Amino acid sequence: MGGANARDVKNRIRSVESTMHITKAMELVASSKLRKAKERMDNSRAFFTALYETLSDLAAANNDFSSIFVRERPVKKTCFVVVAGDRGLAGGYNSNVFRMVQDRAGDQPYCVIPVGKKALEYFRKTGAEIVTEDFSVVSTMDLAQCSRLGKRIADGFRTTQYDEVWIVYTDFVSMLVQRPDEKKLLPLAVDGTRNVSKGFILYEPSCSGVFNQIIPEYLSGMAYGAICESYASELAARRTAMDSATKNASDMIDSLSLQYNRARQSAITQEITEIVAGSA
Repeated sequence: MGGANARDVKNRIRSVESTMHITKAMELVASSKLRKAKERMDNSRAFFTALYETLSDLAAANNDFSSIFVRERPVKKTCFVVVAGDRGLAGGYNSNVFRMVQDRAGDQPYCVIPVGKKALEYFRKTGAEIVTEDFSVVSTMDLAQCSRLGKRIADGFRTTQYDEVWIVYTDFVSMLVQRPDEKKLLPLAVDGTRNVSKGFILYEPSCSGVFNQIIPEYLSGMAYGAICESYASELAARRTAMDSATKNASDMIDSLSLQYNRARQSAITQEITEIVAGSA
């Protein structure tokens, strides 16, 4: 009986060791990708900051400034651009984002533009209205695809398909801290009181016309920045989760090794007892 128990424990140790090799490999892969993702994230922040300043300058340059993209209207439906991961095994990275969407939406009608396989899978299961499935792989999202996404968001708002737009993503705070965040994209609240001190600027055909043309680029920049933040957060969360899993597996192996040694010692003692009893 003791020998059979020792074999079971030994098989369990091999299984946990195999799992530990996988989690360690995933941790190393996430760590190697994280440096490049963090660098891309840092570079993206200046892009949409400059766009926002340009939009504010346009709004401040004309006292009679008016645009459909800054005009508040009754909210009948909200659109959420939800940035999640393509895979799991990243702790609460995906579930925290989905929970924030549900809390923000409440009982009001809403639709979603999922970015990432996990976001698409989740909202398919919940039966939410999906505006488009063209952006279901977050790891391949580049500026060109974000430009298409920005245009899609602007067109839907312009045609009153939805009345406000939020982007829900994960903010990269540090290597150990990533938190879900949300930002309102439309209607856009620009700083119309900025002092434009760059001299007289003439916008053709008009401030509103130029503003409306820049809006899709601004939205694509916001989306690109959020995606870069989320992708770096996903890798950091996966690295942390896999590091924790590897440590847990190591602790489990130590505990199982102790059980194995005890079971083997028990089997040896039983065999010695039987031999002594037989010789007597």
